[in-house]
Parts: sequence; structure tokens; C-alpha cells
Amino acid sequence: MMSNFRCAGALLAVVALPALSAEPTVSSWPDPIAAPAEPMPLTAQSLLTDVVRAGERYVAVGARGAVLVSADGKNWHQASVPTRMTFTAVTAIDAQVWAVGHEGVIAHSADAGEHWELQRKDPWQPAPESATRDPQQGGPLLGVLFTDIRHGYAVGAYSVALKTEDGGATWTPMTIAKPASDASDETKPADKNAKGGKGDHADTFSKEELTLGQESTPHLNAIARTGSGALFVVGERGSTFHSRDAGATWQRAQLPYDGSMFGVIGYDGDRVLTFGLRGHVYESSDLGAHWTQVATNTELSLMGGSALPDGGAAIAGVNGIVLLRAKGGEPFKNAVDAAAGTIAHVLPFGDAGALLVAGENGIGVFEPK
Repeated sequence: MMSNFRCAGALLAVVALPALSAEPTVSSWPDPIAAPAEPMPLTAQSLLTDVVRAGERYVAVGARGAVLVSADGKNWHQASVPTRMTFTAVTAIDAQVWAVGHEGVIAHSADAGEHWELQRKDPWQPAPESATRDPQQGGPLLGVLFTDIRHGYAVGAYSVALKTEDGGATWTPMTIAKPASDASDETKPADKNAKGGKGDHADTFSKEELTLGQESTPHLNAIARTGSGALFVVGERGSTFHSRDAGATWQRAQLPYDGSMFGVIGYDGDRVLTFGLRGHVYESSDLGAHWTQVATNTELSLMGGSALPDGGAAIAGVNGIVLLRAKGGEPFKNAVDAAAGTIAHVLPFGDAGALLVAGENGIGVFEPK
């Protein structure tokens, strides 16, 4: 039996066939980067990837350029946005809001999410046959952080990293991870003709070839700032990076776990908490020099989280899993928001311990028992 995806694709192909005509046809399909997001009545129940407090309002972002704004966290309306690219993350300093997403898009709002301008885009372009395509071009930005209304950072796929000192009017590249040409020997693929490699035995692999080394330019998934002012970035295969000079230089360190981390929370001093694949959570009090694994009692991947007072945390992820600890040093307690589906981000909401959740089923409020 044909799958639903294949059925849908076949149907779209039939519908899209042009009528026979002697006149050439011109495509009316809009460029999603430059086309405004379409107003959708069910946006609040559609895929949303992040939510933030912006002054006295809440702003949520998601698929196809969706931006929702709310004064109370319960009643939402869709804002007018000049792009249909999917947003992956959002951050705010008071009423100043920045959202990042696919095709290197960065959008800015100066009025808590009501009106937006496009500050940056970097769409994929086919490279000439003689040229090597830049893998960062067209890749999604996955994390964004502003430390004040002028200084901000964005990170994403293939170790793309950007910095602004003028509120996003201009963005300049940062080198966080070394490019492949500068990678150390242990990050490069093994020589197939070296001793222990495949050589002439094309049907077998050596132990060295089956070992995953450090990725020289890993995807960078999230960025946070600690109380000491340090910047901390987490990415795939357990890679972490930190900077004590506002992003001018970066140092790399490896987690004890080689899986990808999808989020990081910065606390006072040099304390960071990172979380990700298969329910793994690690905490460090010295900016990643030493790590302690934190028990979660789950193997569900964790996608987003927020700090709570006194070193507490709320972390959420796949299948509506929600992890809560009231303060630092306490164990996490597990809960489930069954209606949420996969949760992309959680935000403290109100004074009674409720959480604002954004995910595959939209935006909602979760009240742990």
C-alpha cells in the first residue's frame, strides 16, 4: 500500500500539472523568504518551536514564519511577518525581539512581536561546477542570544556562528569551531590505505573506522550566558564551546557523553546545565572543565528548558516529557503533558508553578500536579 506521504505527493503532482498551452507559463509560486507569512486560524495549534517573555507580553515562533503574541499567555493572535521561513528560536530584551530560522533568516521586532523586519537572510544558491559549495549557506540558525539591545549572537548548522554589535543591523561571522581543513588528525577520517584500514578489503571496516571522532564543524544547537558573563554553546556529538571575551575567542571541550545536546541553561558564576539526546543531562560549575551527570529517569530526548529560581530548572521534550527541579542540587521529578506532543520549549508562567509550553501541538499551559 502506498504511504500517506507518497499519496499526497502524487496528488500534488497531478494538481500541479499545467494545462497544455502554446504560451510559456511563468511560475506564480512565491519565494518563501520574501513572501509574508500567511494568516492561519489554527496557528496556535500548529508547530511552534520557541516562546519568550518580551516585556509585558509573550511571543511564540514556529513553522512557516508563524509568530504569535499574547498579553496573558492564554489568548494569542498572529503577527504580520515578512517571511514564510520556519523560525527555530527566539529571544528578547524587554520589547526588543529577535527570531532566527531556516535559510539563515534573522527577523527583528521593536514592539514585543507585533511588527517585524527582516535583518538577514542567506538562502542556498547553486554553486558553479568548478566551485565548492559552502555548507553553511542556506543552513538553519538554531539558537539566538542577546545580552543587551545591541550585542547578540546566533548559531546554527555546520558551526555557523554570527555576532552583532548594532542590534542586528549587521551580522559578522565568528569562528567557534575549526573548519575541516584545520581539524586535528583525530577528527579526520582514517586513511583507508593505512595499516588497520580497509585497504583492499572493501567489505570490512576497521575498529578505527567504526569509531566516531569529533566532528570538526558540528551543528551548534543552542547558546546561553552565565552569571560570570561567559558564553556557552552546545552542539552535536557532545561538543561544547565557551568564550570569556564576548565571542572574540572560543575554547572547545567535550562532554563525557558523545550524543548531541539540544539546549543549555546558564546560572550564576560559571554554572551551566545542558540537556539533549536520550534524556541525558549534565551540569558543570566551572564552565565545562568538569561535568556531573544528572539523573532524569528517562531516555526520551530533551529539547528545551528554562532556569527556575535558586538553580532550579524546567526541561521538556519528546512525548510531552517534563522534568522539574525546584532548586539546584535536588533531583528532577518527571511529569507528562500528554496533550502537548513533543515539546520544543518551556517557560515559567505565573506564580503557581505553571509552565508555558510550545511544541508540535502549538502553545498551551501545563500545570504540574
